[in-house]
Amino acid sequence: MLRSIHPYLTQPDNVVLRNLSRDVHKAINSKARVPADDTKEKLDDDQTAVQLLSNFNDEAGQAFQPTVFTGWDQKDIPNAIERFLVRPYTTWAKHIVRRPTDVVFLTHILIYLATSAPSALYLFLRFSWSHALFHWIMHAWYCGSFTLMLHNHIHNNGLLSKEYAWFDTLWPYILEPLMGHTWDSYYYHHVKHHHHENNGPGDLSSTIRYQRDELLHFMHYVARFVLLVWIELPLYFWRKNKISLALRTLGSELLSYAFIVLMARFELRATVFVLILPLVQMRIGMMVGNWGQHALVDEVEPDSDFRSSITLIDVPSNRHCFNDGYHTSHHLNPRRHWRDHPIAFIKDKPRYSAGRALVFHNIDYIMMTVTLLRKDYMHLASCLVPMGDQIGMSQREVADMLRTKTKKFSEEDIMRKYGRLR
Repeated sequence: MLRSIHPYLTQPDNVVLRNLSRDVHKAINSKARVPADDTKEKLDDDQTAVQLLSNFNDEAGQAFQPTVFTGWDQKDIPNAIERFLVRPYTTWAKHIVRRPTDVVFLTHILIYLATSAPSALYLFLRFSWSHALFHWIMHAWYCGSFTLMLHNHIHNNGLLSKEYAWFDTLWPYILEPLMGHTWDSYYYHHVKHHHHENNGPGDLSSTIRYQRDELLHFMHYVARFVLLVWIELPLYFWRKNKISLALRTLGSELLSYAFIVLMARFELRATVFVLILPLVQMRIGMMVGNWGQHALVDEVEPDSDFRSSITLIDVPSNRHCFNDGYHTSHHLNPRRHWRDHPIAFIKDKPRYSAGRALVFHNIDYIMMTVTLLRKDYMHLASCLVPMGDQIGMSQREVADMLRTKTKKFSEEDIMRKYGRLR
C-alpha cells in the first residue's frame, strides 16, 4: 500500500514517511529492509527520527535551516545566489519574524504586497481583460499558501516580532480582500467557531450530516457556506450568548461587502476580478478543503480527533501550505507551531495507532475530495499509510473500511454519539 516516496517532499516529511514505511515492513516481515543510505538507516528507531526532526528545528544546531521559500530548499539554490542574496536576506529577516524558522512568512508577505496590491491598483486605474485574467490566475495560485500563512497568523496572534506588531496587524487588512477573505472572517469562523465545535453537530462547516461521497450532498454543503455563512455565523454566536462576537462578525462581513459595492461603483470589471471572483473562489476552495479534511469520520467515535480528521504527507499541503497536511495534529493542539507537527506526529504514533487514525500520502485535500466524490476507494486505499491494525489489510479491505467512514449520520445517530444536536 505504501507507494514510492515523492522526491519533492520536505525533509521532515521524508523522515516521517520512511519511519512509517519501516513500521509497515517490520510488522509484515521482520527481515524486510528499506534500501538504505546513512540517513535512512538511522530511521529504524523512533527516537532517532525524533532527534533528526528536532535538529531541523534547533536554532542553535548545525542542522538548523530556516524556511525561506516554499518552492526550494537551501540545497536547491545555486551557491552564488544563496551566498550573495539569500543569506543576507535571511539574516535580516530573522530579526523581523517572531521565530527564525519563519522567514518564509516574511517572504510571502513581501511577495504579495509587491505583486498582488500593485496589480489590483493598476486594474482599477487602467483595466484590460488580459491583465484581469492574469491577475485572477495569479491569485488562484497564491490563495492556498496565503490562507495557510493567515491560518498561522490567527492561531498565534501574529507572525512577526513585537517591534513590528503594527505591520503584523496591518498586512492582513490589505491582503485579505485581494485573496478572497472578508476582513477577520477567517479568524471568527476558524478559531472562534470551528475549533470549538470540531466538526461536531454545532459546527456550521460540519460534514457529519452529509453522505460524504455524494456529489449532490457536497454541492449543498458548499452552497450553504457560500450563500449563508455571512448570517449563520453571527447567529451561531448570538445563540451561544457571545453577543460581542456576533456583532463583530456581522459587522466585518457587512463592511467587507460595502467595500466591494463601493469599488464596483468605481470600476465594476476590476472589482469582479480583484474582489468578487477571489471571494467566491476562496469560499468554494475552503469547503472543498474542509470536506477533504473531515469527510472520513469514524462511525463509532466521531468525536475523536484521531477519527474525525486525517493526516496527509504530501507536497501541496506540507511544502506549499506550511504542514497543513498534519490536520489531526493541528486539532490536537491548534497553537502548535507548523514546523513542530512532524515531531509531534512521531512522538504520538502510539496514540495515532491506538486511535485508528488515518494517514495518507501522495494525495492532497482537493484530490481527497475529488476521489471521494468519484467513489474511488481503491485509489484512496492505495494512498493509505497503514498503522496499527490497518497493517496487513488488503487493498480491498482498506477500501471497504474507508467507505464506512463517509456514511451520513442521522439525527438519532448524532444524539446518540454526541449527546446533542447543536
